[in-house]
Amino acid sequence: MLYGRSAEISALAEVIARARDGFGGAVALRGEAGVGKTALLDAAAARGGAMRVLRTTGVESESDLAFAALHQVLRPVTGSLDALPEPQRLAVRAALGLAAGGGGDRFLLGAGVLSLLAEAAAPHGLMCVVDDFQWVDRASADALLFAARRLGTERIVMLLGVRGDAPVKGVPLTVDVRGLPESAAAELLESRHGVLPAQVKRELITLTGANPLALGEIAARLTRPQLAGREPLPDPLLGGASLFGDRVTGLSGPARLVALVAAVEADLDLVLRATDRLFGERPVRPVAIAARSASSATGTDAGAARVALAELEETGLAELSGTSVRFRHPLIRSAIHEIAAPADVRRVHAVLAELTEGDRRAWHLAGAALGQDGQVAAALVAAAERARDRGGYGAAATALARAAELTPEPRARAVRLKDAAVAAWLGGRPGQAQSLLAEARERADGDATLAMEIAQLRGRFELNAGNAAEAVRILAAGDSLDMLADAVEAASYVGDTAAIVELGRRAAAHPEGFLRDTVTGIGLTADGDATGPVLLRRALARAGELEDAAGYLWAAAAASALGEPDLATEMADRAGQVARVSGMTGQLPVVLEFVATAERLAGRLARGQAVSEEGLALAREAGYENTVAAHLANLAVLAALRGEEEPCERQAREALAIAIPHRVGLRAGVAAYALAMLDLCLGRHAAAHGRFEAIAAAGPGAGHPTVVWRMAPDHVEAAVGAGDEAGALAVLQAYERWSAHATTPESRALLARCRGLADSSEDAFGEALRLHTNPFEAARTALLLGECLRRAQRPGEARAHLRTAWETFERAGARPWARRAQSELRAAGGRGQAPSAAVLDALTPQELRIAGLVADGLSSKQIAARLFLSPRTVEYHLYKIYPKLGIGSRTDLARLVVLQKAPVAHDAML
Repeated sequence: MLYGRSAEISALAEVIARARDGFGGAVALRGEAGVGKTALLDAAAARGGAMRVLRTTGVESESDLAFAALHQVLRPVTGSLDALPEPQRLAVRAALGLAAGGGGDRFLLGAGVLSLLAEAAAPHGLMCVVDDFQWVDRASADALLFAARRLGTERIVMLLGVRGDAPVKGVPLTVDVRGLPESAAAELLESRHGVLPAQVKRELITLTGANPLALGEIAARLTRPQLAGREPLPDPLLGGASLFGDRVTGLSGPARLVALVAAVEADLDLVLRATDRLFGERPVRPVAIAARSASSATGTDAGAARVALAELEETGLAELSGTSVRFRHPLIRSAIHEIAAPADVRRVHAVLAELTEGDRRAWHLAGAALGQDGQVAAALVAAAERARDRGGYGAAATALARAAELTPEPRARAVRLKDAAVAAWLGGRPGQAQSLLAEARERADGDATLAMEIAQLRGRFELNAGNAAEAVRILAAGDSLDMLADAVEAASYVGDTAAIVELGRRAAAHPEGFLRDTVTGIGLTADGDATGPVLLRRALARAGELEDAAGYLWAAAAASALGEPDLATEMADRAGQVARVSGMTGQLPVVLEFVATAERLAGRLARGQAVSEEGLALAREAGYENTVAAHLANLAVLAALRGEEEPCERQAREALAIAIPHRVGLRAGVAAYALAMLDLCLGRHAAAHGRFEAIAAAGPGAGHPTVVWRMAPDHVEAAVGAGDEAGALAVLQAYERWSAHATTPESRALLARCRGLADSSEDAFGEALRLHTNPFEAARTALLLGECLRRAQRPGEARAHLRTAWETFERAGARPWARRAQSELRAAGGRGQAPSAAVLDALTPQELRIAGLVADGLSSKQIAARLFLSPRTVEYHLYKIYPKLGIGSRTDLARLVVLQKAPVAHDAML
């Protein structure tokens, strides 16, 4: 019976009820040991009714075994694996050891876990219960938490019992489980010990903090006179911090030995076999002597082991749960370890190592090691490689770090620390990665090659989550082409043109090739050297040979350096496509920075919104702070284009709070640009002009030349609107210099529009309209031309341009521009209803992406694989889409998307 937990039960019951109705969620029950989390989880599971229950408990001795907990949770439902999209199915099978091969991207594995749970939830829902989550192995925890954050449309509830402040990143709801209310604590005491004096109850409740476990255990040790108040309570109370210590020491020698084995290894068969072997050894310590005596008394070692296990069960300290030995409370295991002699613990590990293989054997060998041991370290490295191959990067990092401790040779130790840092980074733990790398750096003294490898990793870590200027300093110390390229990338994030020029010239010493030509060409172009654009053209001519996302991103950088935003957008699009299908481990959030920016620059605002929202979530999960700033800045610009002041200002502030101290000038510049665009979109030309001027004047780390170049058409428009003709002309002249080598139609169109603004030239606007390939930018030009014609008293000519602009802005969701175009159209005598394309405005960004993929002919499984969703979630979204649009099938949806030409996600973008 539960006492005093009505509020907690009510909160859990509400989440369970919502999950039954298709609104899934996750809850973390957080509290100290013994406060009653397990009892609440039991009560919640009992309230599930027809819901399927999958349950496991984290075991401290298995916390280093990759996917141990995930295997326990998913084992009953592996029969549903065939229903998953192939990439997700392969990732889950690899993680569970059901198939050989790599597990791929950890995001893909998390999506696979979500899909499998969703399949298992049919037809009545699913409850996934994980107790002692703080001891769940990292690989399992990452996968389960990825799924937990995405249960909104599933009939699934995930309940996690966690002690203290152990992290459960992103779980939306936490129920704090504290000590019982005084009345409930008193009722609990009296249910077990009869009527007690009020003073005794108050004192016990106060001294134990009303912790149910402490109350029960400590009260059970008091004498009758003490409980009756005839004698004072002990001071301090019996038990203290180790509630179970005296009960463990009270066990017989054989029972204490079997308890120690079970505290090291939970598997029942292994516990019995290891205990048998220990009973058969020559006794060397008091515990073993007692065990030996008991073995002789029973006649057989096997009988002695089972008798000892039965004694352990009878005390209530442990129980058999299937094929495992489970302690009634985690503190029992702690007490056993505290009491056992270190030599006894090592011997138990040694025996278990003889009885196990693979990862278990490696960890037991490590537990038995006394001092450094190269063979044991090698076994842990092999375990790390197996974990890494299955996508368990956190477990791999732990194994490699322990292997490094056991490695006697200094260079090999440094290499293993470096590899552990990489695994931790890919596992989304940048803090641990940086600590491991710092230790590797200390151990690498005297080895120049290894020191440079470590330096390159330090630079990459800084670039993704730290100070970008520091990344430039670290990476610029290298001479290899890869390191120089990384340094140019870092300098490009900072906006340090001088560094880009210098590094580009150093890269020129390397043999000709795509990367060398790109890096050198960017530097020379920035320096005004005429050979730079030639090299960039030569590099871009090889774009058809590229195979990885990184290559396409360099191609996008080359196009940007040439002043061709449309080609840069195309290359970023290709990078996104390749990253999606190749499973880029841990790098997808970074690639999505550029994909989202490309979508925005192409005028596909809804796509850009959806991609940035996804990238932001993944970046936060991975711990890539600078990528978080990138997605926030892009979202701020999108909010500005929609005229949404509060989201724009909030997201820009959040982006600047990261980008400025981290010296990421590119992202700081975009965030500042968002605020300037908000003013421009809302007609505040003078304010916008002032902001654009400030961005142009900002130095490296706060501003960025690429942002200044890309914003030039907006800056010209703001300057003209503010009446600063000289300022507009100065910006135009700078833009002409930046665009001197650009040849694509869109780059020439934007330049023509700027000339039209500066000169009030209808011909220049007309030329821009003929050249535009970007519909959104074409609409902006059409609006400017329409305004120019209306002011020239030619409303008839103006109306067609204004109506085109209005319709395009409405379709894109750019409300301020649409209102401006509509107002101008009415002033020109135009009438009519709003554009019919607004029918798709009812869809969310996620729904728009799914609609676009349906129009491309993808199945629900294929869409799920692209978007890290479960197929059932895709079907749920389609179920919501159809009534919103008044249609009833995929065919109708595809036809509507094509007819409306709405800004939905295309296969090439995903």
